[in-house]
Amino acid sequence: MSCVVHWFRNDLRVSDNPALMAAIAEAQARDLPLLPVFVWDPAQSDATRWVPQRMGPHRQAWLADTVAALDAELRARGSGLLVLHGAPEALLPELMSATDAMALHAEDIPAPEESDQAKAIGRAAKRLGASCTWHWQSTMLAPDDLPFSLRDLPAVFTTFRQHIEQAGIAPRTPLPAPQALPPAPELPAPHTDRPLPAVVSQPDARSSFPFHQPAFAAGELGAQAHLAQYFARRLPHSYKATRNGLSGTDFSSKLSPWLATGALSAAQAIAAIRDFEAEHGANDGSYWLWFELLWREHFRLLHLQHGAALFRARGLSRQPTPPHNEAAFQRWCEGRTGEPLVDAGMRELAATGWLSNRLRQIVASYLIHDLACDWRAGAAWFESRLIDFDVHSNQGNWLYVSGRGTDPRGGRRFNPDKQTRDHDPDGTYRRLWGTA
Repeated sequence: MSCVVHWFRNDLRVSDNPALMAAIAEAQARDLPLLPVFVWDPAQSDATRWVPQRMGPHRQAWLADTVAALDAELRARGSGLLVLHGAPEALLPELMSATDAMALHAEDIPAPEESDQAKAIGRAAKRLGASCTWHWQSTMLAPDDLPFSLRDLPAVFTTFRQHIEQAGIAPRTPLPAPQALPPAPELPAPHTDRPLPAVVSQPDARSSFPFHQPAFAAGELGAQAHLAQYFARRLPHSYKATRNGLSGTDFSSKLSPWLATGALSAAQAIAAIRDFEAEHGANDGSYWLWFELLWREHFRLLHLQHGAALFRARGLSRQPTPPHNEAAFQRWCEGRTGEPLVDAGMRELAATGWLSNRLRQIVASYLIHDLACDWRAGAAWFESRLIDFDVHSNQGNWLYVSGRGTDPRGGRRFNPDKQTRDHDPDGTYRRLWGTA
């Protein structure tokens, strides 16, 4: 028995998935079965230096729903998803050995832990006489198409954006979904499928992203349905005017949870925006969606350029290790700082796994600049709680607010009194979360 393995990482979709298409093509060329795999690492439920659980219940529930949706899509195409539990760098070589796999294809993720996993798996595969191919596919723009080398990547986002727009680079065209997949091989024991762990994630009627409701379903079909209704209602035209809202389902695009799991690709998102503009016209609102997706690109490219340096206490700066007040950090996590807007935001995050972009900046600034806590603790809390956690954007944004990234202005402090006057003048949001 032999096969080709496709390891699903943060690309939990069948359409616009270059790694999956390459795995299908190799399996067909070799007349071999294709084995789609997802690996749940139980270490994601463990405590870290900063938080009691690296992946909290809301994020786990969203991931579990996404994995189940992916399995359904694969089964509809004559295949299915094998879910394994353990460390990928241990389990995948064992699986490749047990199945005599000829090749593995997977997404390339430029974050340190994910890169280390890929290197370890690649070394093990080489010892087995198998190949590993890592596919760059999480951005709109291919790195080879950029008007500069990675070494010359502009550190400042505005300069990066201007170079991209002046060069007129077209985003890559999304790939269609395969109509059918090669059959999966028979697996030897003990390589048996297991679902992700069951977690309790209670719905909250106040949520701005009520993912327990069918209209916000996880997975690829949920992402496409959300895109369709969002553009049908012409909400991109009002995006820039409403994007700093604090509460509600329509003030922002809400694409990030699907982008975070890869149920939606960035290329699919920008293609939908361009189709909308072709039919209904472009304006500042639809442009700003492109603007936000470019931020996402920049954070990924910074990880390619700087790697583990982005995870140091000083980040890319020469600042000393930041101070930390554990008691203040715990009050922040629990929404008990005494600052009403900050506490409201932290309570929403704990209850729902969601927080608006404006509030993410406000609460991050308050932790760093008002409570004098280590920015890495806040980044870890967001990793644990946000259903749309994305390692590149999360790390990049916390470095930005702390002044330890590439922003030349040296950190951003958001005055909570001004932010309250500007964004919650009548106290609606604070009352919603019991802090007014």
